[in-house]
Amino acid sequence: MASLDQLKQTFFEECDEALQQIEAGLTEIREDHASDDTVNAVFRAVHSVKGGAGIFGFEALVEFAHVFETVLDGVRRGSLTATPDTIDVLLSSSDVLSDLVQMSRAGEAIPSGFGSECRTALEHITEQDNKDAGAEEDDSPAPAEFDGLDFTPVPIDFEPVPADAGDTGGTRAVAITFRPKPEMLRKSNEPLYILRNLRKLGALELAPQLGDMPALAALEADRPYIWWTGTLETSAPRSEIDEVFEFVGDDCDLEIIDTIAPPAVPADMLEMAAAPALEPPPAIEEEKIAAAPPVAASHPEKTPPAPAANEHGEAAAPGRSPSAKPAATTTRIELERIDRVVNMVGELVIAQAMLGQIVQDLPEGTSGRLSQILEEVIHHTRELKDSVMSMRAQPVGSVFQRMPRLVRELSAKTAKKVRLEMAGETTEVDRSIIERLGDPLTHIIRNSVDHGIESPADRLAAGKNEEGIIRLSAEHRGGRIVIEIKDDGAGINSERVLKKAREKGLVGADATLTEDEISNLIMLPGFSTAETISDISGRGVGMDVVRSNIQDIGGRISLKSERGRGMTIQLALPLTLAVMDGMVIKTGHQTYVMPLSAICECLRPSRSEISNLIGTRGMLQLRGEFVPLVHLGDLLDINSTAAESSERVVIITDAGDGTRFGLVVDELLGHQQVVIKSIEESYGSVPGIAAATILGNGRVAFILDVEKLSDLAVNSPMGANLSANSASTSKFAVN
Repeated sequence: MASLDQLKQTFFEECDEALQQIEAGLTEIREDHASDDTVNAVFRAVHSVKGGAGIFGFEALVEFAHVFETVLDGVRRGSLTATPDTIDVLLSSSDVLSDLVQMSRAGEAIPSGFGSECRTALEHITEQDNKDAGAEEDDSPAPAEFDGLDFTPVPIDFEPVPADAGDTGGTRAVAITFRPKPEMLRKSNEPLYILRNLRKLGALELAPQLGDMPALAALEADRPYIWWTGTLETSAPRSEIDEVFEFVGDDCDLEIIDTIAPPAVPADMLEMAAAPALEPPPAIEEEKIAAAPPVAASHPEKTPPAPAANEHGEAAAPGRSPSAKPAATTTRIELERIDRVVNMVGELVIAQAMLGQIVQDLPEGTSGRLSQILEEVIHHTRELKDSVMSMRAQPVGSVFQRMPRLVRELSAKTAKKVRLEMAGETTEVDRSIIERLGDPLTHIIRNSVDHGIESPADRLAAGKNEEGIIRLSAEHRGGRIVIEIKDDGAGINSERVLKKAREKGLVGADATLTEDEISNLIMLPGFSTAETISDISGRGVGMDVVRSNIQDIGGRISLKSERGRGMTIQLALPLTLAVMDGMVIKTGHQTYVMPLSAICECLRPSRSEISNLIGTRGMLQLRGEFVPLVHLGDLLDINSTAAESSERVVIITDAGDGTRFGLVVDELLGHQQVVIKSIEESYGSVPGIAAATILGNGRVAFILDVEKLSDLAVNSPMGANLSANSASTSKFAVN
């Protein structure tokens, strides 16, 4: 049996999913893209958080969620209009709910009055709803909740209906027995609220059963004593009736039987099923009903079990035929277990590479069958690796969902109108990447709101809409995940940036820089153009940290600014940090691995295709363009055996989006899957080296860091031409 801590952990994981659904749903409603299903989904998510919090005794969370849920119910019923102001209050309430969940998860004491402003705003909306609705939707104390319900005992005489007759759309009588259990009240579910919703489906006639009512002195506030029997005349399908009891199916004894009047046709044409009539309850005077406490049931008699609930919590109608395509089933697995499997797959990849090396060294003619088997092993190992990596993959939406709240808070602080648009939230990437994306994205969006988006007055003066737009998107592209943050603000003020850089001594007074080079100055350590220091920006810690963090996980950052039209920042990240495809290369007597995603093409140029320039190692003429050449042996201080021979190989690589250079190596040894092993813990950061791996021959080979190699080339004595060429041909220059 699961311990209480394990159950709490599961609850908080479900809360994370619910909060994400609430945020996304409210954003859709705010942008007028929502349907009734979206509103219902948000309502159910808040209700689920409230119900789970009630089980574990998180009273502050339950109370706030209840007020939140009440407003959503008004929107769902149509008595409240989802105006922008109302949705803004709900979005702020979503933030408070998220904070309450996090504090409950951490075991922190909830400060008195926490979220009181949001709660007051929600209550004000509810009061306005009650005032407009009038007596029909009276939210007065519990006894008044019975108004409009007919408690006259009704004898029921019916014939059972075939399983599929309930959804025909015709009016019919439905016999209902509803007996709440103590757990219902403890989870903050209200029986009377359920009865009101049931009444909306048709003519409801109920009789309360008071047989379990104890003496007044023996009443317990958290135990229900009253239960109900009666009929509902409705044309609603069975699924809508089941939905009323969706969240309380396990917390009550429930019986729902579709019934019809005896048909006026010969008896021999029907199979008559005998059904005992329900015993009519004794009549009860209205005065006694009004005096009854608003709780219900201590020791309920045994009744037929409620219909089984499906994985989404919806009660299944008796006899309903299953859908043609069953829903996918899921299970929760500890991440530590998945990580162990990933490590084992990594070792399997290494063993497969070693086996391949042994087969390759066998004499010709003796390895035919072994080679075929090895190909199958390689194929299955790759599929196993892809499957395991997909288990570790998570949608970037788990990071994206934090950003709408950040934008709202920054908009309020800066008095700017900013709207965040998101796309590609379902794009998946390894969870180790996800965990390190939060801080860089936060820095970039803070800068976009604070520095990029103009004030409403300035935007109107520039002929723009007063509301600025930040677009956050993700997609798979070329074996990587590309995340783009684009705003329609003022862009980078190149004159101001260059002036600040010269004042700080980051750029020489007589240096001539292109627009792209000036834009990239904002990524230098300590650089900031903010006039004042605030809690948003201005301390000179931001974009340099972003670049460092992205490079640490093998990614690239590039930017493009258009003056007066905005700026685009692009992050290109690896899909995983565990296993990758690489090209094994050789320079001198050393073997290296180059990430396949960084290779544009490989070629062996003739001498006539290489132009020798003073101070450089040459420029390669490639389809009408000049690509600077860099010798890997020079960068890593290795003697190359084929540096000047016609046998050398040039690898055209992409150090940044549009920034290309040719890396000269001695030999290509072939493509191979490699397991990434970190070396920083043992040896620290090594310029130009990202990690290490174990090859099939059992030897260790370093994995090259193309981004850092580009930096080494620029800073080398012969790197001036590379820097100049990169700046002139690059769309996104990263230096």
